[in-house]
Amino acid sequence: MAKPAAPRSVRGSRSGRPIMALLDLLGRRWTLRIMWELRDGALTSRSLRTACDEASPTILQTRLTELRETGFVELTDDGYTLTDLGRDLVQTFTPLNRFAERWSRRNG
Repeated sequence: MAKPAAPRSVRGSRSGRPIMALLDLLGRRWTLRIMWELRDGALTSRSLRTACDEASPTILQTRLTELRETGFVELTDDGYTLTDLGRDLVQTFTPLNRFAERWSRRNG
């Protein structure tokens, strides 16, 4: 009997499960905030830093590099912007954002 094929390697996940790699990336400090701030259009490094409550420039650049390498963000003449893939991902947050708004009103 043949052995099942090993899961395909996914950056950030030894299991080969893409969801684990994605959740690991999104769980890193400032990653979601960067993507959320870019949802309405391109921002320069300085504008993005301001939008992210003056986050450390070093950590922002690290996260932007990771997001560029994984295909969610790109650098254009106008600044950093979401790629089509990045916009698709941010759109999946819309129902969660609506839920968070309802939850906030209930518990605020």
